[in-house]
Amino acid sequence: MKTVVVRPRPSSEPFPREEQLAWRIAEVAADPVEVAPEVAEMIVNRVIDNAAVAVASLGRAPVTAARDQALAHPAAPGAAGPGAAVFGVTERVSPEWAAWANGVAVRELDYHDTFLAAEYSHPGDNIPPILAVAQHAGRSGAELVRGIATGYEVQIDLAKAISLHAHKIDHVAHLGPSAAAGIGTLLGLSPEVIFQAIGQALHVTTATRQSRKGEISTWKAYAPAFAGKMAVEAVDRALRGQTSPSPIWEGEDGVIAWLLDGPEARYEVPLPERGEAKRAILDSFTKEHSAEYQAQAFIDLARRVGAEHPELRDPERVASIVLHTSHHTHYVIGSGANDPQKYDPTASRETLDHSVPYIFTVALQDGAWDHVGAYAPERAGRADTVALWRKVTTLEDPEWTRRYHSLDPKEQAFGGRMEATLTDGSRIVEEIAVADAHPLGARPFQRADYVRKLRTLADGVIDGAEIDRFLALAERLPELTADEVRELNVVAPAGLPTGPKGLF
Repeated sequence: MKTVVVRPRPSSEPFPREEQLAWRIAEVAADPVEVAPEVAEMIVNRVIDNAAVAVASLGRAPVTAARDQALAHPAAPGAAGPGAAVFGVTERVSPEWAAWANGVAVRELDYHDTFLAAEYSHPGDNIPPILAVAQHAGRSGAELVRGIATGYEVQIDLAKAISLHAHKIDHVAHLGPSAAAGIGTLLGLSPEVIFQAIGQALHVTTATRQSRKGEISTWKAYAPAFAGKMAVEAVDRALRGQTSPSPIWEGEDGVIAWLLDGPEARYEVPLPERGEAKRAILDSFTKEHSAEYQAQAFIDLARRVGAEHPELRDPERVASIVLHTSHHTHYVIGSGANDPQKYDPTASRETLDHSVPYIFTVALQDGAWDHVGAYAPERAGRADTVALWRKVTTLEDPEWTRRYHSLDPKEQAFGGRMEATLTDGSRIVEEIAVADAHPLGARPFQRADYVRKLRTLADGVIDGAEIDRFLALAERLPELTADEVRELNVVAPAGLPTGPKGLF
């Protein structure tokens, strides 16, 4: 890997385009390096993972609305391709709208893969826009795999170096550029075209983190889908010869100077050397449970300690439970956020899946985590749960913060230490570093786990024969023809819900 030093530049300072971060990323995207077999295998896993969480959300209101919007935008007559598939239906739509609908379906349950470093991300969000363009443009499975490898590489490399949340900027600002780069790889575009698309995609996808603060709205699922849709449109404009703000990151009035660390900022972004394989996807990890990633390890810890110490399930016997954890976990999904909604039994699902006190309480009492039942209003409002929930708080521990930000996979940790004090004065202390499904966890996810996740979440939603058909394609992804890539979709039986009418 090479290190690209990125800092704001005054307009008066000569700054060749070839030194700009957007150009460096475009060169990575345009590099025709082969995809390593283990990377291709993991891409197959994540395509399956995305389908799993998408089918589980097909009947939910945000996904229904996004699907209805997409179905109102079929590929235009005379378009360069026949359109792209939308999860759950047979109709084809314009690729940017397929990216939109599928992006919402993938993100709605907050249940797919993750990467955490200076910034956090769900790099599987790259797959919907890249796949949509592949289907529309008639690209093979091998080309699709190359494009997805680039999308993961760019988003993860940016997340390793540039913090967005520290400045209350939503993490999808790294996704617009990565998806544009991935589409550039897929289509075999020149660095010039990819450069322009990256700049446009970044420019229009910077937004505040209020979508993940307080009473979290349905926009949480739409935000990455919007970034993917904008990436598709940015590539289309760049192909038509249209240009973008430049230098987009380093400019005097650019993203870094005004939205991030300011005029004196300096970042060191790791990027592959020319000819070096794009392996970043192997640094990411998926979710076994439908909840914010920082809660994954705490769910596993709660299930274990609840079975070993059933007295912890009884609010009458518990004085307090303190989860000592990282800065990010404490301030984003913990009591350090100072969001009263995180303790509100009438809060939305989107809010509850960003409340580690709630998540820990339910997993502790139930000894399990159900992606539907755990968020049901009657579950959140249960009196003994509310009583125990309000005794669970978080506290930042500098050591857990240090491990959270470590780039050493063997040291990196996303869990913490539970210190429970019972009403009789006794204490129970347990800790967990990573989730059981993490590559270094107790039960790392393998292909069979991804397949089981799909079959479990599809049960009662998609016919078994349809899941078999999809898996037969997905597991041969690098070998698929363009026609087979167009069939890489999961179709539900007739009768998916529709929502209220909008403008389209």
